[in-house]
Amino acid sequence: MPMERFQFTGQGGHLLAAALELPDGEPAAYALFAHCFTCGKDVLAARRIAVALAAKGIAVLRFDFTGLGSSEGDFANSTFSSNVADLVHAADHLRATRNAPAILVGHSLGGAAILAAAGKIPEAKAVVTIAAPSDPAHVTGLFREQLDDIRTQGEVEVSLAGRPFRIRREFLDDIIEHELMKDVTGLHKALLVMHSPVDDTVSIDNATKIFVAAKHPKSFVSLDHADHLLSKASDAVYAADVIAAWASRYVEAARPAKVADLPEAPRQVVVQETRKSKFNQMISVGPHRLVADEPVAAGGEDAGPGPYDFLLTALGACTSMTMRLYADRKSLPLDRVTVTLKHSKIYAKDCEECETRNGMLDQIDRAIAMDGALDAEQRKKLMEIADKCPVHRTLTSEIRIVTIAE
Repeated sequence: MPMERFQFTGQGGHLLAAALELPDGEPAAYALFAHCFTCGKDVLAARRIAVALAAKGIAVLRFDFTGLGSSEGDFANSTFSSNVADLVHAADHLRATRNAPAILVGHSLGGAAILAAAGKIPEAKAVVTIAAPSDPAHVTGLFREQLDDIRTQGEVEVSLAGRPFRIRREFLDDIIEHELMKDVTGLHKALLVMHSPVDDTVSIDNATKIFVAAKHPKSFVSLDHADHLLSKASDAVYAADVIAAWASRYVEAARPAKVADLPEAPRQVVVQETRKSKFNQMISVGPHRLVADEPVAAGGEDAGPGPYDFLLTALGACTSMTMRLYADRKSLPLDRVTVTLKHSKIYAKDCEECETRNGMLDQIDRAIAMDGALDAEQRKKLMEIADKCPVHRTLTSEIRIVTIAE
């Protein structure tokens, strides 16, 4: 599945590093994922859940909060409020470049941040918390022995998961001011609370408080023996499977584009290596994402159609569409068109009507089946129309390809 990495502007004007995990086809919905405190977008749980959701057709944007991972800014200057603001900026970026997130997912303190941000993302219909605290101030328990020093000195370096982070008094003041239960009570969105009963970092009592405070529709799913960070791949994948199935009740599938919505001019096609394997390519055509590859026999991994497969697809689709347009315009009883194509190489000397007499030629075999109560004359006319499809004309005419280096 393709993944795009980019940056967007977060709170305070800092560039935040993001990764958008995309399904192979058109996304059924977009989700925004908030990682745990001091973790980063590439922490195992975030990455595994994003990949698993993408496999279910849901595109997932995850990013590093200010001062973490590859994002700009100083972590010491960040607060819970700035994290919430970063989430809103991330949703704004998705809205401007793709579609606004319909699903919000937050892990640990990210879950609390998602609850606080949900009211500022109107398109979000489904909210998911994973091992989230019911009070953001719960996170201060990770460095409780240094709270007095932070308040006295204004800024102290603490060790979290073996890494040094600087915590300021402003962080403590900000996090205490948030009344998360008010956000939960006024959520007005479907809520899924996921928590492990053996979580020794954020006890399951927090999940109970969130669930009780929330209005319906709400659901609770136990993660059984999972640890707080969902370090086992099976736990992360299970969480993603449940999220995808649960969210489908509240999130509409992506709306197919209407003819009137399509631009008149041909859209630009961008093909880019993914580097996931030798030949794997990501193809972007407007809002659509496709994958190209080569068969295993040709050295690829067969993760998608090959270049000639796409060529045949273009001709087949154009043939069928052209015949449909003609049949509808003439009110012909054409129920369905099926076009089957095959590409091969033949010796030029075996083609009597071809101008080229030496070497090899490309040959495309195209078989057209027409269902419906058509008479012989109507079938003959439709076969003539098939050869008039624009792609057919392009392939059988002189083609000029202009290549430039960028």
